[in-house]
Amino acid sequence: MLTILFWAFSVLMLAAAIAVVVFRNPVNSAMSLVLSFLALAALFITLDAFFIGIIQVLVYAGAVMVLFLFIIMLLDLKAETRRRLNIAALAGGLAVLGGFAVLITQIIKSLPSSTDHFPTLARTGYSDGYEIGMTLFTDFNLPFQIIGVLLLVSTVGVVTLSRRSLR
Repeated sequence: MLTILFWAFSVLMLAAAIAVVVFRNPVNSAMSLVLSFLALAALFITLDAFFIGIIQVLVYAGAVMVLFLFIIMLLDLKAETRRRLNIAALAGGLAVLGGFAVLITQIIKSLPSSTDHFPTLARTGYSDGYEIGMTLFTDFNLPFQIIGVLLLVSTVGVVTLSRRSLR
């Protein structure tokens, strides 16, 4: 059952990722990105990585995407206009995509563990949330703070740019 769920969420995540690129409206692309993040979180949960799955939902699908949608709505971006279809570029892109799919299939089939099922994990009292938190706030405290300041500065910059465009 877990294998079926894994493949279903994998296909959903890939379809949503393709929709991010295909949609012309930035808001629709951002909502497809949210769906892709949620499917990725479900993949983590099917792999028994519960903490990573929950953090994926809280941080990426929650906070970061709210920030992206806020900036898109604040800048009032319009949908892109349709361009003429370039047949040569489309054929080249499809050829590269087909070659990539063939190579990935060959690599997966050549792996000895490609037909094995996922091993079950032993349940212990070990808390990965505690270990990740301690590592984040001791060894990586400075990069964590720099990312927070970077997000704050980018948000202030977008608000400043949008206020100038209103005048």
